[in-house]
Amino acid sequence: MSKTLLVVHHTPSPATRELLEAVLAGAGDPEIVGVEMISRPALAATLPDMLDADGYLFGTTANFGYMSGALKHFFDTVYYPSLDHVSGRPYGLWVHGNNDTVGAAAAVGRLASGLSLSQAADVLEVTGGVDATVRERAYELGGTLAAMLME
Repeated sequence: MSKTLLVVHHTPSPATRELLEAVLAGAGDPEIVGVEMISRPALAATLPDMLDADGYLFGTTANFGYMSGALKHFFDTVYYPSLDHVSGRPYGLWVHGNNDTVGAAAAVGRLASGLSLSQAADVLEVTGGVDATVRERAYELGGTLAAMLME
């Protein structure tokens, strides 16, 4: 029986799209078997997506010191119905901002903590452009979460 990794993201800019593509490539690495990856834009992700997944990757822009409104909407939709159902499941996070990511990363961390999710990797916080080093770190983030779900 395969495990499911849910990738919920808000990727409106070229930089956030590039991070998403690197995360997805890492999660889909050929050495990772038995893990189904489902990628959903934050405004399209649903409560069944959340409940059916075994692990999560969240991606967001940092907007005015906070996560994107789209990702916030996702958490507003799934938070209470997910309580006591997703406890202990692993998650990872990437945040992109032009000059600051701290508030956005902290906000997602608080919500994940409230859901009793288990942080499985360091948060990937990126300011400015995306270069080869950042792409590699994003690939590793995706691969780390997917590998944790392999049986």
